[in-house]
Amino acid sequence: MPAKANHLFIKNMVCQRCIITVENILRQNRVPYSKVILGEVELERRLTKEETDAIDADLSKVGFELIDTRVNKIIEDIKQAVLEYLGMGMDSQNLKLSSFITKNLPYDYSYLSNLFSSVEGKTIEQYFILQRIEKVKELLVYDQLSLTEISYQTGFSSVHHLSSQFKKVTGLTPSYFKKIGIEKRRSLDQL
Repeated sequence: MPAKANHLFIKNMVCQRCIITVENILRQNRVPYSKVILGEVELERRLTKEETDAIDADLSKVGFELIDTRVNKIIEDIKQAVLEYLGMGMDSQNLKLSSFITKNLPYDYSYLSNLFSSVEGKTIEQYFILQRIEKVKELLVYDQLSLTEISYQTGFSSVHHLSSQFKKVTGLTPSYFKKIGIEKRRSLDQL
């Protein structure tokens, strides 16, 4: 994203007054810019998070929205929906992940899928599988459930399906992982 690092993209800019309003907000926040056109600001330097947050707050007061902020929120909403779906276990089997996500987010699934892939570098389904395997690892380390119970709780149709997915992602069988334990786990925010 280096070519776009010195640009802001703004939703709802539709007229010359919008450009003037955005220019005023940039001046008030002492943000140096080269030009403002409909939907876009060319900056003279990269902004700090504090500057971006201040501009975003001022823009939202007049009905504008930084698109990058909206994109990040959509990505976070997708991740939350995936975790919620995962929490349903076998109860989710009658509803596809894509249907669950579009039920919770007001966008077409192909848009969400493309957006997620472009930002995260993996598909929603790949992200789901990684989350699922991390949940399996957690349950294996706690050592309170059988593999059958773990497969049910994480939405796998069978122990065999769980084992094959687990080995595909980790390179280990669930039983071997259980032996070596906690050092192979990663926090969910690092996936």
